[in-house]
Amino acid sequence: MLTQFTGDFLYAVVALFVIIDPIGTAVIFAALTTHDDGPKRRSIAQRASLISFVVLLIFGLAGEKLLRLLGIGIPALQIAGGALLFLSAKDMVTAKGELRASDEEKAAASNSTEDISVFPLAIPLIAGPGGMTTMVLLHAKAGGHPAAILAITLALGALIGATLIAMLAARTLARLMGATGASVIGRVLGILVAALAAQFILEGLQTALHLG
Repeated sequence: MLTQFTGDFLYAVVALFVIIDPIGTAVIFAALTTHDDGPKRRSIAQRASLISFVVLLIFGLAGEKLLRLLGIGIPALQIAGGALLFLSAKDMVTAKGELRASDEEKAAASNSTEDISVFPLAIPLIAGPGGMTTMVLLHAKAGGHPAAILAITLALGALIGATLIAMLAARTLARLMGATGASVIGRVLGILVAALAAQFILEGLQTALHLG
């Protein structure tokens, strides 16, 4: 019993680690919050972690049934998530005009009420189509067994906790990079995020064509 529980837990941890990628998420978080102060970074990271945990947990428990009720397939979820991710990538590459902004405009931007904890941080970067799909597949594999479902939930909590810790440490990373370094890395990461978005869309299209 314990061996099976441990196996289910480790399997879920590995699957979710590859998808959520705490280190990669933290680096993107550092690029997105370069001009935010410590308390605001901490608040954003905590909200994003909580939201993504709840979304992935609910999606794992009821996602397959919900999608079936709405007549939506996993490929559509992948394509929609990829399209949304492109919007985030565009802002990262262009830095929302940051290089041409005055000091006053930068200060206003850093004090704005725009909340990135929901989009793009929690969704679709942490709780993206890959994570949602993985949770659905893990729960399908569990077959409704309570111990297996508990193992998946604990694995999800562990990965979200690791992601939160990594994001909180990203402030030090941003300080080490400096403004110019953060700007350069932000644009490079924006291109990588765009590529990830394209990958989501291509996988969704490929799956849809095979199903068709």
